[in-house]
Amino acid sequence: MDLTLILGPMKSGKSFDLISYFAPLKYTDIPHILYQSARNVRDEHISSRNGVIIEAKKVNTLADTLDQDFAVVGVDEIHMFDPKDVAVVAELLNRGVKVVAAGLDIDYKGNMFDIVKGLLELGPKEVKYKRAVCELCRQPVAVYSQVFNKGVPLTGGMPPVIPDDGTFTYQPVCRNCFVT
Repeated sequence: MDLTLILGPMKSGKSFDLISYFAPLKYTDIPHILYQSARNVRDEHISSRNGVIIEAKKVNTLADTLDQDFAVVGVDEIHMFDPKDVAVVAELLNRGVKVVAAGLDIDYKGNMFDIVKGLLELGPKEVKYKRAVCELCRQPVAVYSQVFNKGVPLTGGMPPVIPDDGTFTYQPVCRNCFVT
């Protein structure tokens, strides 16, 4: 099994690591593909906050990957996929496909995403855990992505549709600054 997970809070460099791995593959004969969740409406490509971008196919599920023949499969925003996609990743690994997935590991309540838990249970070859700078205390130890509603940490449920009007903001925060 050759599964690599790149996990951590927002603004920690996860997408940049994924792009760094896949960018050279376009100059090879290695069949590869990059996926991104169709739920991610922020970007049309996989993009790093430092301005680097790479093309990716937007999908609702990874299931179609099983009908194709890739040596390497990459997934950005893995936390946005359904936990059922863990079985798809397991099948890809059984076929000898290298899988590299990047995304948040913990939701805004401090709970691990089910899909990430399932991927960790597959026994990845490598787990890269990234940290960000806490936007409250400015220390480079942020492990959470806190959601704020008009500047106040959101501790209840998220609305079904998040308005893109600045009402909700997301910030990486450390253990000391995280509000549950």
